[in-house]
Amino acid sequence: MALTLYNTRTRRKEAFQPINPQRVTMYVCGPTVYNFIHIGNARPAVVFDTFYRLLKTQYPEVVYARNITDIDDKIMKAAKDNQESIADVAERFTQAYLEDMVSLNTLKPDLTPKATENVDAMQAMIATLIERGHAYEAEGHVLFAVESMEGYGKLSNRSLEDMLEGARVEVAPYKRYAGDFVLWKPSSNDEPGWGSPWGYGRPGWHLECSAMIKAHLGDQIDIHGGGRDLIFPHHENERAQSCCSQDSEEFVRYWMHNGYLNIDGEKMSKSLGNFRTVRDLLGQYKGEVLRFALLSAQYRSELDFSKALLDQAKASLDSLYTALKDCTDIKPDMTAPMDAQPAYKALLDDLNTPIAIAELHQLAKALNKADAADKTALKGQLLRCAELMGLLQAEPESWFKDSAGEAGISADEVEALIAERQQSKLDKNYARADEIREQLKAQGVVLEDSREGTQWRRE
Repeated sequence: MALTLYNTRTRRKEAFQPINPQRVTMYVCGPTVYNFIHIGNARPAVVFDTFYRLLKTQYPEVVYARNITDIDDKIMKAAKDNQESIADVAERFTQAYLEDMVSLNTLKPDLTPKATENVDAMQAMIATLIERGHAYEAEGHVLFAVESMEGYGKLSNRSLEDMLEGARVEVAPYKRYAGDFVLWKPSSNDEPGWGSPWGYGRPGWHLECSAMIKAHLGDQIDIHGGGRDLIFPHHENERAQSCCSQDSEEFVRYWMHNGYLNIDGEKMSKSLGNFRTVRDLLGQYKGEVLRFALLSAQYRSELDFSKALLDQAKASLDSLYTALKDCTDIKPDMTAPMDAQPAYKALLDDLNTPIAIAELHQLAKALNKADAADKTALKGQLLRCAELMGLLQAEPESWFKDSAGEAGISADEVEALIAERQQSKLDKNYARADEIREQLKAQGVVLEDSREGTQWRRE
C-alpha cells in the first residue's frame, strides 16, 4: 500500500512521490525558545515524529530537520523581564524543550539548526532577493515586495486584499505596499544584531526557516510541516522568499499542517486561564500518556484536550501494557512483514492514528486470548505497530510501577508503605496493615499479594 498524505497547497490527498526516492527530506518548524512549550506546540512535534518513523520504514534515508528560533522579540522581552542575557534565556528554554521532547518519546531529528548559527545564509538570501527585484531597502529595513511575486497567496488560498484584511500587518510609511514583510530590521545598540550591507540588525522570522532549509536540505524539499496557524503568514512568506530567490514555482513538494488544539472546548490562551505547558502536564501524567492523547485524533482534525482525554489515554495504555505484562516471558517475533498489518495501513493513509490505535487494541485483545504458539507473532505485531507511534516504549512492570510524570504518591513512597505494611504483619498489627492497603487504594494504588511478595500497580 502506497503512502498518501494531504497536501495543503493542492488541498487534496495525494500519493507521496519524493524528489529522490533514496533520500527523503522533511523540515518542521520548531519552537521560539522564550518559555516552556505549551501542549499545542507539542502536537506538531509528536505528529511529525510519528510521520518520520513511518517514512523510515519506506525509504533508505530520511533527513528530518526541526529548527530552533533562538533570536526573536519575544526572547528579548523575556530576557529583559528576567534580567538575563538573551543567550541564557534561549539556551535554558532550548534545553527544556529538548527534555520535554524526550519525555514525549520523540526521536531526535537528524538536524536541529539554530537561527543564530545561520545568519550568513539569511543575508545571502536577502542579497539575492534584492538583486532579483523581489526585495528593497527602506530606512534600515529590507522588505519583501509581495506584489513582485506572481502567485503569492496560493498556499493559503488568499488574495492580497484578503490577506490585508485578515492579518495584523504593520502599516509603516517606508513600505511600498502595506502587505510587504520584513526580511531584515535594524537593531539598537543594546539589542542583539549582526553587521550587514543594510546596517546593524537582525533577520525577520519568516526568513529564518527559508534560509535554514536551503542551507541544510537544499533548494527543494519533499515535506514541510507545522501547525495550521503557520500557513499564513509564516509559510506563505517562506514560500515567497524561497521560490523568488531561486526562480522556481515551488520549493516544497508537500505541505502538511496539523489542526488546532483546544482546551476543554475553548481556544487555549493565558487570558482564559487554560494555558497548559508540557512541563506542567508532565507533573501529572507520563509523557507517553500525553503522546497517546495527542495521537488520539487524526492530525488534521481539531483536538479537544482535557483531563477526560488524558485519563482515557492512560486507561487505554494501561490496557495495552496489561496485555504485554501477561506474556512477559514470551519473546516477540519482530521480523514479520508490516505490509499486511491494519495499523500500518492506517498510518500509510495520511497518518490515520485513531484507526491505528483501534487496531492496537484489537491486537492486544487477540494476544490475551491466544495460546502460547500464537503469542510470539501477536506480541511482535503489537510492539512494532506501537513503536511506529512512539507507544509501548516502557517495560510493562516499569509502566505500572514508575510514577515519573504522574501526580500523587511516588514510587518510593509506595515502596516504603509496603515495607511498613509487611512489618505490621510480622508484628501482628493487622489493623495497620489493612489501613495501609486502604490508604494506597485511595491514592489509586492496588496491591497484589503472592508467595513471591507484594506487587503493586496504579489503577
